[in-house]
Amino acid sequence: MGQIKVTHDLGGIEGLCLIESQVHGDSRGYFMETFSQKDMYEAGLYFSFVQDNQSMSTKGVLRGLHYQKKFPQTKLVRVIKGTVYDVAVDLRANSPTFGKYYGVTLTEDNRKQYLIPRGFAHGFLVLSDGAEFCYKCDDFYHANDEGGLAWNDPEIGIEWPELIGEYKGSASGEGYSLSDGTQIILSEKDQKWACLKDTFIFK
Repeated sequence: MGQIKVTHDLGGIEGLCLIESQVHGDSRGYFMETFSQKDMYEAGLYFSFVQDNQSMSTKGVLRGLHYQKKFPQTKLVRVIKGTVYDVAVDLRANSPTFGKYYGVTLTEDNRKQYLIPRGFAHGFLVLSDGAEFCYKCDDFYHANDEGGLAWNDPEIGIEWPELIGEYKGSASGEGYSLSDGTQIILSEKDQKWACLKDTFIFK
């Protein structure tokens, strides 16, 4: 279909998709369509994106796990420079895979895109010297609407690549590093999120 290949329901989690665009290359370089609404619709992905965001992070930065409370967003994420391990955690109340995660390595070379529907927590770990991260959202940013989960929650059990360290009862990054000795860098806020069982008491 069109210029993209879509792998649906990654890890058995409904809605998570990996999108790979056709790359047209020659001796001059390459060209690819990074987004086509027509191709998305043909693949059964009916989202209307309204905002594009971009961030830069240094090696060892871990952002997440974040979600929106009242104004959830579908996100289409990709990396234009560097390498990250990108994670989505299912937080949909009636989902049979509630609390389950799936992670994808996104790089400037593999050019993969990760589609994360509404109702998921999201986070990523930077594995390269630096990474530039881009994503589309299907709703605008709403201040003070962010929630979060401990990135190292043992119940979720995310296997972050190259990460060395042991859970000591909190989301603190103390004692964690990459295998090359790079210390994990987290925001103050991301070191204070609680675990799944303490955040979603209905489960």
